[in-house]
Amino acid sequence: MTRQINDTILRAFRGETTDYTPVWYMRQAGRSQPEYRQLKEKYSLFEITHQPELCAYVTRLPVEQYGVDAAILYKDIMSPLPAIGVDVDIKKGIGPVIDNPIQSKADVEKLGTIDPESDVPYVMDTIRLLTKEQLNVPLIGFSGAPFTLASYMIEGGPSKNYNKTKSLMYSDSETWFMLMDKLADMTIEYVRGQVNAGAKAIQIFDSWVGALNQEDYRTFIKPVMHRIFSSLQEEGVPLIMFGVGARHLITEWNELPVDVLGLDWRMSIAEARNLGITKPLQGNLDPSLLLSDWHVIEERTKRIIDEGKENPAHIFNLGHGVTPEIKPETLKRLTSLIHEYSSRN
Repeated sequence: MTRQINDTILRAFRGETTDYTPVWYMRQAGRSQPEYRQLKEKYSLFEITHQPELCAYVTRLPVEQYGVDAAILYKDIMSPLPAIGVDVDIKKGIGPVIDNPIQSKADVEKLGTIDPESDVPYVMDTIRLLTKEQLNVPLIGFSGAPFTLASYMIEGGPSKNYNKTKSLMYSDSETWFMLMDKLADMTIEYVRGQVNAGAKAIQIFDSWVGALNQEDYRTFIKPVMHRIFSSLQEEGVPLIMFGVGARHLITEWNELPVDVLGLDWRMSIAEARNLGITKPLQGNLDPSLLLSDWHVIEERTKRIIDEGKENPAHIFNLGHGVTPEIKPETLKRLTSLIHEYSSRN
Protein backbone atom coordinates (compact mmCIF):
# COMPACT_ATOMS: atom_id res chain seq x y z
CA MET A 1 0.00 0.00 0.00
CA THR A 2 1.39 3.39 -1.03
CA ARG A 3 1.81 5.90 1.79
CA GLN A 4 0.14 9.27 1.28
CA ILE A 5 2.62 12.07 1.99
CA ASN A 6 1.26 15.38 3.28
CA ASP A 7 3.26 17.87 1.19
CA THR A 8 1.64 21.05 2.57
CA ILE A 9 4.89 22.29 4.05
CA LEU A 10 6.81 21.77 0.81
CA ARG A 11 4.27 23.90 -1.03
CA ALA A 12 4.65 26.62 1.61
CA PHE A 13 8.44 26.44 1.29
CA ARG A 14 8.00 27.05 -2.43
CA GLY A 15 5.84 30.12 -1.80
CA GLU A 16 2.54 28.54 -2.77
CA THR A 17 -0.77 29.22 -1.04
CA THR A 18 -1.80 26.42 1.35
CA ASP A 19 -5.08 25.51 3.08
CA TYR A 20 -3.56 26.12 6.49
CA THR A 21 -0.27 27.27 8.00
CA PRO A 22 2.07 24.26 8.26
CA VAL A 23 4.27 23.86 11.31
CA TRP A 24 7.34 22.09 12.59
CA TYR A 25 9.54 22.87 15.59
CA MET A 26 13.30 23.11 15.79
CA ARG A 27 14.55 20.46 18.22
CA GLN A 28 11.13 18.82 18.19
CA ALA A 29 12.90 15.45 18.27
CA GLY A 30 14.17 14.81 21.77
CA ARG A 31 14.73 17.35 24.52
CA SER A 32 11.35 17.43 26.27
CA GLN A 33 9.98 13.99 25.39
CA PRO A 34 9.94 11.42 28.22
CA GLU A 35 10.60 8.58 25.76
CA TYR A 36 13.72 10.38 24.56
CA ARG A 37 14.90 11.07 28.10
CA GLN A 38 14.70 7.37 28.86
CA LEU A 39 16.87 6.62 25.82
CA LYS A 40 19.39 9.26 26.86
CA GLU A 41 19.89 7.48 30.18
CA LYS A 42 21.34 4.61 28.15
CA TYR A 43 22.74 6.21 24.99
CA SER A 44 24.62 9.39 24.05
CA LEU A 45 23.49 11.57 21.14
CA PHE A 46 26.17 10.13 18.87
CA GLU A 47 25.27 6.58 19.94
CA ILE A 48 21.62 7.18 19.00
CA THR A 49 22.51 8.67 15.62
CA HIS A 50 24.75 5.69 14.84
CA GLN A 51 21.76 3.31 15.14
CA PRO A 52 19.36 3.98 12.23
CA GLU A 53 16.33 2.20 13.74
CA LEU A 54 16.71 4.08 17.03
CA CYS A 55 17.45 7.40 15.34
CA ALA A 56 14.45 7.01 13.04
CA TYR A 57 12.25 6.36 16.08
CA VAL A 58 13.43 9.57 17.77
CA THR A 59 12.94 11.52 14.53
CA ARG A 60 9.39 10.34 13.85
CA LEU A 61 8.16 10.46 17.46
CA PRO A 62 7.16 14.17 17.43
CA VAL A 63 5.32 13.69 14.13
CA GLU A 64 3.22 10.98 15.74
CA GLN A 65 2.78 12.81 19.06
CA TYR A 66 2.26 16.41 17.94
CA GLY A 67 0.85 16.10 14.40
CA VAL A 68 3.45 18.44 12.87
CA ASP A 69 3.80 18.79 9.10
CA ALA A 70 7.46 17.75 8.83
CA ALA A 71 10.08 15.68 10.59
CA ILE A 72 13.53 17.08 11.28
CA LEU A 73 16.33 14.53 11.23
CA TYR A 74 17.64 13.82 14.72
CA LYS A 75 21.34 14.54 14.75
CA ASP A 76 23.71 17.37 15.61
CA ILE A 77 25.46 19.95 13.46
CA MET A 78 28.68 18.32 14.71
CA SER A 79 27.76 14.95 13.17
CA PRO A 80 29.85 15.28 9.96
CA LEU A 81 32.96 16.81 11.57
CA PRO A 82 34.69 13.58 12.69
CA ALA A 83 34.74 12.51 9.03
CA ILE A 84 37.02 15.44 8.14
CA GLY A 85 39.33 14.91 11.10
CA VAL A 86 37.75 16.91 13.94
CA ASP A 87 37.76 15.19 17.34
CA VAL A 88 34.41 16.26 18.80
CA ASP A 89 32.37 15.07 21.76
CA ILE A 90 28.97 16.26 23.02
CA LYS A 91 29.38 16.72 26.77
CA LYS A 92 26.36 16.96 29.03
CA GLY A 93 25.78 20.45 30.35
CA ILE A 94 28.44 21.91 28.03
CA GLY A 95 27.70 21.00 24.42
CA PRO A 96 30.20 20.21 21.67
CA VAL A 97 33.80 20.03 22.89
CA ILE A 98 36.70 19.75 20.43
CA ASP A 99 40.08 18.51 21.66
CA ASN A 100 42.06 19.61 18.61
CA PRO A 101 40.94 23.21 17.95
CA ILE A 102 42.01 25.04 14.81
CA GLN A 103 44.91 27.39 15.58
CA SER A 104 46.84 27.73 12.33
CA LYS A 105 46.84 27.35 8.58
CA ALA A 106 48.50 23.97 9.03
CA ASP A 107 45.53 22.80 11.12
CA VAL A 108 43.15 23.81 8.33
CA GLU A 109 45.27 22.09 5.70
CA LYS A 110 44.99 18.81 7.63
CA LEU A 111 41.18 18.79 7.35
CA GLY A 112 39.86 16.14 5.01
CA THR A 113 36.76 15.74 2.87
CA ILE A 114 33.52 13.85 3.40
CA ASP A 115 31.89 11.03 1.46
CA PRO A 116 28.47 10.72 3.11
CA GLU A 117 27.78 7.13 2.07
CA SER A 118 31.07 5.83 3.46
CA ASP A 119 31.76 8.31 6.27
CA VAL A 120 28.28 8.71 7.78
CA PRO A 121 26.35 5.72 6.37
CA TYR A 122 24.16 5.58 9.49
CA VAL A 123 22.81 9.08 8.72
CA MET A 124 22.01 8.06 5.15
CA ASP A 125 20.42 4.79 6.31
CA THR A 126 18.26 6.64 8.84
CA ILE A 127 17.00 8.98 6.12
CA ARG A 128 16.18 6.09 3.79
CA LEU A 129 14.39 4.22 6.56
CA LEU A 130 12.26 7.25 7.40
CA THR A 131 11.43 8.38 3.89
CA LYS A 132 10.89 4.97 2.31
CA GLU A 133 8.99 3.25 5.11
CA GLN A 134 7.93 5.36 8.08
CA LEU A 135 6.97 8.99 7.52
CA ASN A 136 3.77 10.45 6.06
CA VAL A 137 5.27 13.97 6.07
CA PRO A 138 8.46 15.31 4.45
CA LEU A 139 11.80 14.92 6.19
CA ILE A 140 13.94 18.03 6.67
CA GLY A 141 17.68 17.44 6.64
CA PHE A 142 20.17 19.99 7.86
CA SER A 143 23.74 21.11 8.25
CA GLY A 144 25.60 23.69 10.23
CA ALA A 145 26.96 26.68 8.30
CA PRO A 146 30.71 27.37 8.05
CA PHE A 147 30.84 30.25 10.54
CA THR A 148 28.97 28.37 13.26
CA LEU A 149 30.97 25.19 12.71
CA ALA A 150 34.20 27.18 12.63
CA SER A 151 33.33 28.89 15.91
CA TYR A 152 33.31 25.52 17.69
CA MET A 153 36.38 24.31 15.83
CA ILE A 154 38.43 27.39 16.75
CA GLU A 155 37.12 28.04 20.27
CA GLY A 156 37.20 24.34 21.19
CA GLY A 157 33.59 24.47 22.33
CA PRO A 158 30.71 26.90 22.95
CA SER A 159 31.63 30.56 23.31
CA LYS A 160 29.93 33.72 24.55
CA ASN A 161 32.05 36.21 22.61
CA TYR A 162 33.78 34.26 19.78
CA ASN A 163 37.02 36.15 20.43
CA LYS A 164 39.34 33.47 19.03
CA THR A 165 37.11 33.01 15.99
CA LYS A 166 36.94 36.71 15.20
CA SER A 167 40.65 37.12 15.87
CA LEU A 168 41.52 34.53 13.23
CA MET A 169 39.01 36.06 10.83
CA TYR A 170 40.42 39.57 11.22
CA SER A 171 44.13 38.77 11.49
CA ASP A 172 44.60 35.90 9.04
CA SER A 173 42.08 36.16 6.24
CA GLU A 174 43.95 33.62 4.09
CA THR A 175 43.53 30.91 6.71
CA TRP A 176 39.96 32.04 7.41
CA PHE A 177 38.83 31.75 3.81
CA MET A 178 40.62 28.41 3.45
CA LEU A 179 38.64 27.14 6.43
CA MET A 180 35.39 28.55 5.02
CA ASP A 181 36.02 26.79 1.72
CA LYS A 182 36.81 23.47 3.37
CA LEU A 183 33.63 23.67 5.45
CA ALA A 184 31.61 24.76 2.43
CA ASP A 185 32.80 21.74 0.46
CA MET A 186 31.87 19.48 3.40
CA THR A 187 28.44 21.12 3.76
CA ILE A 188 27.62 20.78 0.06
CA GLU A 189 28.58 17.10 -0.08
CA TYR A 190 26.89 16.29 3.22
CA VAL A 191 23.63 17.96 2.17
CA ARG A 192 23.71 16.31 -1.25
CA GLY A 193 24.01 12.97 0.48
CA GLN A 194 20.96 13.74 2.61
CA VAL A 195 18.90 14.77 -0.40
CA ASN A 196 19.96 11.71 -2.40
CA ALA A 197 18.90 9.55 0.54
CA GLY A 198 15.43 11.14 0.63
CA ALA A 199 15.42 14.46 2.53
CA LYS A 200 12.85 16.78 0.93
CA ALA A 201 14.07 20.11 2.34
CA ILE A 202 17.26 21.39 3.97
CA GLN A 203 17.83 23.90 6.74
CA ILE A 204 21.23 25.50 7.13
CA PHE A 205 21.84 26.53 10.73
CA ASP A 206 24.16 29.51 11.07
CA SER A 207 23.18 29.68 14.70
CA TRP A 208 25.86 32.05 15.97
CA VAL A 209 26.58 34.27 12.94
CA GLY A 210 24.58 37.06 14.57
CA ALA A 211 27.79 37.76 16.52
CA LEU A 212 29.09 39.51 13.38
CA ASN A 213 28.08 42.94 12.15
CA GLN A 214 26.64 43.44 8.69
CA GLU A 215 29.87 44.62 7.08
CA ASP A 216 31.89 41.68 8.39
CA TYR A 217 29.16 39.25 7.35
CA ARG A 218 29.21 40.71 3.86
CA THR A 219 33.01 40.39 3.65
CA PHE A 220 33.82 37.16 5.46
CA ILE A 221 30.68 35.01 5.29
CA LYS A 222 28.30 35.97 2.51
CA PRO A 223 30.50 34.77 -0.38
CA VAL A 224 30.80 31.26 1.02
CA MET A 225 27.08 31.10 1.81
CA HIS A 226 26.32 32.19 -1.75
CA ARG A 227 28.48 29.35 -3.05
CA ILE A 228 26.81 26.79 -0.80
CA PHE A 229 23.26 27.77 -1.70
CA SER A 230 24.06 28.15 -5.40
CA SER A 231 25.46 24.62 -5.46
CA LEU A 232 22.56 23.19 -3.48
CA GLN A 233 19.93 24.83 -5.67
CA GLU A 234 20.86 22.14 -8.19
CA GLU A 235 19.36 19.52 -5.84
CA GLY A 236 15.84 20.88 -6.40
CA VAL A 237 14.71 20.92 -2.76
CA PRO A 238 13.69 23.97 -0.68
CA LEU A 239 16.58 25.56 1.21
CA ILE A 240 16.03 27.33 4.55
CA MET A 241 18.41 29.79 6.21
CA PHE A 242 18.31 30.26 9.98
CA GLY A 243 20.36 32.02 12.64
CA VAL A 244 19.86 33.41 16.13
CA GLY A 245 20.17 37.10 17.01
CA ALA A 246 20.69 37.95 13.36
CA ARG A 247 17.89 40.39 12.56
CA HIS A 248 20.50 42.84 11.26
CA LEU A 249 21.50 40.25 8.63
CA ILE A 250 18.05 39.45 7.23
CA THR A 251 18.46 41.71 4.19
CA GLU A 252 21.82 40.06 3.46
CA TRP A 253 20.21 36.62 3.63
CA ASN A 254 17.44 37.81 1.34
CA GLU A 255 20.05 38.32 -1.40
CA LEU A 256 21.29 34.73 -1.15
CA PRO A 257 19.91 32.01 -3.49
CA VAL A 258 17.90 30.52 -0.64
CA ASP A 259 14.16 29.78 -0.65
CA VAL A 260 13.01 30.38 2.95
CA LEU A 261 14.24 32.70 5.71
CA GLY A 262 13.85 31.57 9.31
CA LEU A 263 13.28 34.31 11.89
CA ASP A 264 13.99 34.14 15.58
CA TRP A 265 11.69 36.01 17.98
CA ARG A 266 13.61 39.29 17.78
CA MET A 267 12.01 40.30 14.48
CA SER A 268 8.33 40.00 13.64
CA ILE A 269 7.06 38.81 10.29
CA ALA A 270 5.58 42.26 9.68
CA GLU A 271 8.96 43.90 10.33
CA ALA A 272 10.66 41.57 7.86
CA ARG A 273 8.04 42.29 5.20
CA ASN A 274 8.46 46.04 5.79
CA LEU A 275 12.15 45.62 4.94
CA GLY A 276 11.15 44.27 1.55
CA ILE A 277 11.59 40.57 2.32
CA THR A 278 9.38 38.68 -0.12
CA LYS A 279 10.70 35.15 0.38
CA PRO A 280 8.64 32.68 2.41
CA LEU A 281 9.22 33.21 6.13
CA GLN A 282 9.51 30.62 8.88
CA GLY A 283 8.95 31.29 12.58
CA ASN A 284 8.87 32.65 15.13
CA LEU A 285 7.30 32.14 18.57
CA ASP A 286 9.73 32.63 21.46
CA PRO A 287 10.22 29.13 22.97
CA SER A 288 10.09 30.66 26.47
CA LEU A 289 6.46 31.61 25.87
CA LEU A 290 5.58 27.92 25.89
CA LEU A 291 6.22 27.95 29.63
CA SER A 292 3.53 30.64 30.06
CA ASP A 293 -0.21 30.37 30.64
CA TRP A 294 -2.17 29.07 27.67
CA HIS A 295 -4.00 32.34 27.01
CA VAL A 296 -0.62 34.06 26.50
CA ILE A 297 0.57 31.32 24.13
CA GLU A 298 -2.70 31.47 22.19
CA GLU A 299 -2.67 35.26 21.81
CA ARG A 300 0.94 35.36 20.59
CA THR A 301 0.44 32.40 18.26
CA LYS A 302 -2.61 33.93 16.62
CA ARG A 303 -0.75 37.20 16.13
CA ILE A 304 2.07 35.42 14.29
CA ILE A 305 -0.39 33.47 12.14
CA ASP A 306 -2.30 36.66 11.28
CA GLU A 307 0.91 38.38 10.18
CA GLY A 308 1.98 35.33 8.20
CA LYS A 309 -1.37 35.03 6.45
CA GLU A 310 -0.99 38.52 4.99
CA ASN A 311 1.46 36.86 2.65
CA PRO A 312 0.66 33.37 1.39
CA ALA A 313 3.98 31.76 2.30
CA HIS A 314 4.46 31.26 6.02
CA ILE A 315 5.66 28.23 7.97
CA PHE A 316 5.09 28.34 11.71
CA ASN A 317 8.02 27.48 13.95
CA LEU A 318 9.66 28.61 17.15
CA GLY A 319 12.26 31.36 17.20
CA HIS A 320 14.80 28.76 18.33
CA GLY A 321 14.65 25.17 19.54
CA VAL A 322 12.33 23.39 21.94
CA THR A 323 13.78 23.52 25.46
CA PRO A 324 13.71 20.54 27.86
CA GLU A 325 11.20 22.26 30.17
CA ILE A 326 8.47 22.52 27.53
CA LYS A 327 5.75 19.91 28.01
CA PRO A 328 4.94 17.64 25.05
CA GLU A 329 1.21 18.23 25.61
CA THR A 330 1.82 21.97 25.12
CA LEU A 331 3.41 21.34 21.72
CA LYS A 332 0.55 19.06 20.73
CA ARG A 333 -2.02 21.67 21.76
CA LEU A 334 -0.04 24.39 19.98
CA THR A 335 0.05 22.37 16.75
CA SER A 336 -3.72 21.91 16.86
CA LEU A 337 -4.22 25.63 17.48
CA ILE A 338 -2.01 26.57 14.52
CA HIS A 339 -3.80 24.19 12.15
CA GLU A 340 -7.32 25.09 13.29
CA TYR A 341 -6.88 28.85 13.58
CA SER A 342 -5.02 29.26 10.28
CA SER A 343 -7.54 27.15 8.34
CA ARG A 344 -10.39 29.41 9.51
CA ASN A 345 -8.72 32.67 8.51
